[in-house]
Amino acid sequence: MLRHEFQPGRLIIGVVLALAGAVYAGDAGGLWETPWFAVIPLVVGGLFLAGATALLARSRHRRAARTDVPR
Repeated sequence: MLRHEFQPGRLIIGVVLALAGAVYAGDAGGLWETPWFAVIPLVVGGLFLAGATALLARSRHRRAARTDVPR
């Protein structure tokens, strides 16, 4: 039984931000050199993808809720 509804946009942005943290952790650990601006396109792209995914999921949820109403 689910305790809350699934929100794919939050899942995507969580994965993207964890990836950005891993990029900076690799830089801090000395595994590679990361310029300070390298993560900006990653985070902005992730925010855009998460927003589009959330918008699509919300429209599907509303359409499903609208068709379940008995007439």
